[in-house]
Amino acid sequence: MSVALVSTGATAALARPMAADGVHAGVGALAVDLNDPVKKDIAMQLVSSAENSSLNWRAQFGYIEDIDDGRGYTGGIIGFCSGTHDMLELVEAYTTVSPGNVLAKYLPALRNVDGSDSHSGLDPNFTKDWKTAAKDQAFKNAQESERDRVYFNPAVSKAKSDGVRTLGQFIYYDAIVMHGDGSDGTSFGGIRKRALTKAKPPAQGGTETAWLNAFLDARKWAMQQEEAHSDTSRVDTAQRVFLNAGNFDLNTPLKWKVYGDSFQIS
Repeated sequence: MSVALVSTGATAALARPMAADGVHAGVGALAVDLNDPVKKDIAMQLVSSAENSSLNWRAQFGYIEDIDDGRGYTGGIIGFCSGTHDMLELVEAYTTVSPGNVLAKYLPALRNVDGSDSHSGLDPNFTKDWKTAAKDQAFKNAQESERDRVYFNPAVSKAKSDGVRTLGQFIYYDAIVMHGDGSDGTSFGGIRKRALTKAKPPAQGGTETAWLNAFLDARKWAMQQEEAHSDTSRVDTAQRVFLNAGNFDLNTPLKWKVYGDSFQIS
């Protein structure tokens, strides 16, 4: 059943003139980017709509479950995974600022299960202790810091170097969140390489629309290679909708669907 969720958290964003989709819509054209606090909050809500079926991304610090995607436990505001190294790095960062925290005892197990879907050494109390840790502001801060370091900052930097505006920066961010910032065929680097066979980014003389469409096509292909990510609605009925509307600055109001659920930010 489709549910409509509405956020007014981005109402502080003033409508800004939308630059034409010219050949050289490069870095110099970026009056505001995804680092803007309002735009960044929009990005967090968009990702949360797909990852947690909710716009309230701040309610996800304590989220944790095994979603049977081969990555072990998935938890927190950006889906840190016990099998993909980022959950280990998160708990290490948390332990650096809060030695003896409730998750510190799981560090040996997290190192052992890294790269697998195993729960060895984590069950039966890891999920309970994760939820306990999520009440600690230091753990929340660590999640936001690691999100930015591993996903958000690299995505925005790469997007700006390719000359794309706020929407394109979000498209890169969402791709890195799901696929990782690697170079194999289904990671961000491989997706970008595949897109380059069809179009050029604005920084190389291409148009923003053609480039982002090529990138989204390559992203869809990467998603379809894995059963757990084969539903491509976060591209088809969200990111592509914004792109088709020419909303390169990711201005509100925004309406989209993910996995059949309807959302809007007014």
